[in-house]
Amino acid sequence: MGLRRILFLCALCLLPLKGAAEDGPVRLYAPPALADTGVFRYILPRFSLKTQVRVTLVADRADAQVVLGDEGRALFEGAGAVWRLAVPGEGAEDAGRLANWLASDVGLRTVTGFAPDGVALFALPEVAEAEPEAVVIDGDAALGLDVSRRACARCHGVEPDRSGGGIGSTPSFRVLRALPDWEERFGAFYVLNPHPAFTQITDVTEPFPIERPSPISPVEMSIDELEAVMAYVWGLSPADLGAPLRAQDF
Repeated sequence: MGLRRILFLCALCLLPLKGAAEDGPVRLYAPPALADTGVFRYILPRFSLKTQVRVTLVADRADAQVVLGDEGRALFEGAGAVWRLAVPGEGAEDAGRLANWLASDVGLRTVTGFAPDGVALFALPEVAEAEPEAVVIDGDAALGLDVSRRACARCHGVEPDRSGGGIGSTPSFRVLRALPDWEERFGAFYVLNPHPAFTQITDVTEPFPIERPSPISPVEMSIDELEAVMAYVWGLSPADLGAPLRAQDF
């Protein structure tokens, strides 16, 4: 590591961590009828991975900065109700980021993609009130190709013009790129089976339990490297599947 980078990292260590000790995680409230579906265990890790903003569910609506309930902007319906977004904690930057993500195209697709036992629990309301946000993929695509070769090519075909690498039963990156939810699949691949058994994302995943070590050489990746992989996949030409494909978690 060069001296300039060492000095830069040392300087970062001296800066106060934004929102860590002062504000803590964003406080989100949802009624038990919504929280008990398990949807937040599915969507919140995806939001935190992209933004590095932590979120905690609170039991008292009065303590919340962001509320999903019966007041505000209609986002989605299911579990017996139309769920609306309110932001009583307006002014808090991280609370605003969570609210904007929930109302965005990516956030709504993540919610409606929650399908325990293969059955989606939520759908967009009949009258959509939210304008979808354009998806912006940041990252170094060249680095993403290098990381893909190192970490992913043992199972997936990562390059369009090479026949080597990957497992025959495992979809290639170009096939995955053809799926409508490819951003969510790559952005949170580490929680989709079989990846949790052997994948570590720096500062995101928990260490492997001592009694259940990785069965293979672990896949280790930083958030920056994951974003680089997504930038690389963004630039791939989707595979021509010839017919609509039924998407399943990989």
